[in-house]
Amino acid sequence: MESSGIFDTNKLVMGVIYILICISIFVAAVFLFLFIKSVKSGQFDDDYTPSVRMLFEDELKSKTDSKIISNTDKNKNNSN
Repeated sequence: MESSGIFDTNKLVMGVIYILICISIFVAAVFLFLFIKSVKSGQFDDDYTPSVRMLFEDELKSKTDSKIISNTDKNKNNSN
């Protein structure tokens, strides 16, 4: 089939696909650059966990202390 007229539909469709591929690669490169920039600037650093850990540190120490105390009591009872 011959294409008549100014526009050849096959060439037009392929041209649009090439343009869309180029635009999508450009957008992906921009997002990759922005992601790397945000990681290097500390955007994804965890600032919340250390503050929560500080609040619950006493509970963790008391649990481990109680385990240590109960283990030493068991050891004393077993040795007697």
